[in-house]
Amino acid sequence: MANEAAKSKSPPGIARAGRLFVLELSGDRIHSMNPDGSDRKTIVTDCRYPDGIVVDAKAGHIYWTNMGIPNLNDGSIERADLDGRNRKIIVPQGFTHTPKQLHLDRENGKLYWGDREGMRMMRANLDGSQLETLVETGRGDEDARDQTRWCVGITVDPKLGKFYWTQKGPDNGEQGRILRAGIEIPAGETPANRSDIEVVFDNLPEPIDLEFDVENRALYWTDRGDAPRGNTVNRAQVDKPTAPEILITHLMEGIGLALDVLGHRMFVTDFAGSVYSADLDGKNERNFLYAQGNLTGIAYAEI
Repeated sequence: MANEAAKSKSPPGIARAGRLFVLELSGDRIHSMNPDGSDRKTIVTDCRYPDGIVVDAKAGHIYWTNMGIPNLNDGSIERADLDGRNRKIIVPQGFTHTPKQLHLDRENGKLYWGDREGMRMMRANLDGSQLETLVETGRGDEDARDQTRWCVGITVDPKLGKFYWTQKGPDNGEQGRILRAGIEIPAGETPANRSDIEVVFDNLPEPIDLEFDVENRALYWTDRGDAPRGNTVNRAQVDKPTAPEILITHLMEGIGLALDVLGHRMFVTDFAGSVYSADLDGKNERNFLYAQGNLTGIAYAEI
């Protein structure tokens, strides 16, 4: 893995013009900054409990989820330009309950997300059309009280045509799971009864956001639960699953995660307001921002 990752690094002397986009839940704002935290700008305000964010650098757009207030079922998804202008609601309130992490499949023009209290994994076109439910783990208020049904994180493996998601379980409950299924529902089946769902990992403290290193076939995730396995960033190979490897520890409720595979680095946010960078193997960890409010989603893009 280390040798493969080393090959992915940018050639010496070539500058990388990346930007981070960070969601501040407590201030309902989106910030843009350099990967070291400098040149920080607030580009969007007046969100509604933002949680997940992705960047379509080629089209010049950011997309983010607004969780809203769970008992009001008023979550939404918005889009704006990279500087926050031309803001537009693409999935309005009432069509997704509590949307969490977002994943962009630019090649196929799709957005994927986890809908927590909605107990669904969902997908839509980049303009919000063709809204689909891919997985439904429950329905109604009684089911929604069972946190093991709550869907949160999402990532896609385009090579195998599968997506991965987290069901976090109760706080620090050691009932969290990571599951996967095909990006298309098997013929004749429904989101509630599809037969191709696999449990990849279970008995996790409280897994949240997911990212996938396609080149090295590695799944990464944050875990918000208690130490020693929680408050961590984890990694595991997916083609030959082995026990998860803990890369980063001592987070204060880890949430957001973004990979820069070409730069051989990751970025992490936690609910205590820190932003971290580290190599993909967890080495050279650096906490370069702290006490920045309650931070949720984070995205990295070459601009």
